[in-house]
Amino acid sequence: MKTMQRLASSTVTVVMLLSLGACAGMSKQDKNTAVGAGIGAVGGAVLTGGSAVGTVGGAAVGGLIGHEVDK
Repeated sequence: MKTMQRLASSTVTVVMLLSLGACAGMSKQDKNTAVGAGIGAVGGAVLTGGSAVGTVGGAAVGGLIGHEVDK
């Protein structure tokens, strides 16, 4: 079970990082939001041992922080 959680969190991390390639037309604030969400998802997964709730929660908090950084 722990292997599946690690695989899932690794997959989410890779998908988030690859999707950042689509940031070419985004504003700086949008890019910060996306990067914050990606970093938050990784942090949430690490802190909660790969929990899906922790990953999504970390992405939400990271996205909010990234959005507010450049205001």
